Amino acid sequence: MEPTIKGFDYRRVTVADGVTLNAAVGGSGPAVVLLHGFPQTHLMWRHVAADLAADHTVICPDLRGYGASDKPADTDGARYAKRTMAADVVALARALGHERFALVGHDRGALVAVRAGLDHPQAVTHLAALDVLPTLDMWDVLHGTTAAVGFHLYLMAQPPGLPEQLISASADAFFGYFLDAWTQDREAIPAEVRAAYLAASRAAVTSIVADYRASAGIDVEHDRADRAAGNQLRMPVTVLQQDWGAALGYDAAALWRAWAPELTHRTVSCGHFMAEEAPAEVVAALRALLAR
Repeated sequence: MEPTIKGFDYRRVTVADGVTLNAAVGGSGPAVVLLHGFPQTHLMWRHVAADLAADHTVICPDLRGYGASDKPADTDGARYAKRTMAADVVALARALGHERFALVGHDRGALVAVRAGLDHPQAVTHLAALDVLPTLDMWDVLHGTTAAVGFHLYLMAQPPGLPEQLISASADAFFGYFLDAWTQDREAIPAEVRAAYLAASRAAVTSIVADYRASAGIDVEHDRADRAAGNQLRMPVTVLQQDWGAALGYDAAALWRAWAPELTHRTVSCGHFMAEEAPAEVVAALRALLAR
């Protein structure tokens, strides 16, 4: 049996153009939406969600193109734009009865969360981003041989065809590499959860690549337009990150502050998958954000 978040109900909700998201929903109170990253599903929030559900309605969807959510073909280059995926999230929350909600994203989910905060400030009350930079800044800080750490970004930025073929040929090796290389505590992702992540990713190669390809194209265009217009995240924002700035030579807090004036920025000592490796630390940071 596939792992689930214990005590949560599972629902399928149509959010746009025939696209249905799979979502785990639990608790009661003010709404908090938790968005997973790569190469994972909503299951990455299992510890954090259980804690927050004590006094919040917690909504954990699989993003469009991931997990058990629908995976529409990217026929126009915009089906996996973060703007499109952010609209999914707002529609999901609204369908579940929440016009306003706090939004937390990890990795790819954080990029969706940032776009939602920029595009839908009336809906997003608080925003947290875990271990990522905004798309425009992410590309700007990758230089020379240090950019090798982001080889997958460049692979999946290529035109349709070759990336999907290469990844599909060794899907478990490809996705498993990141689950292993980005984790300090291997026991934080138990075998059954790791297997669920691999199975979900193996079945979603085309849409995962489309998500990444959008971040090398249309997402950059949207970020540039917002930067030129002076558009910022006006809600309270918390960012938790590994110290990538020290490794790659940039000031992460300064980059984030340009987008988020009401910023709390902290570096963490755990690995990339912090919601599983250090859930108590993540929960404490989120509760402090929600109290602002």
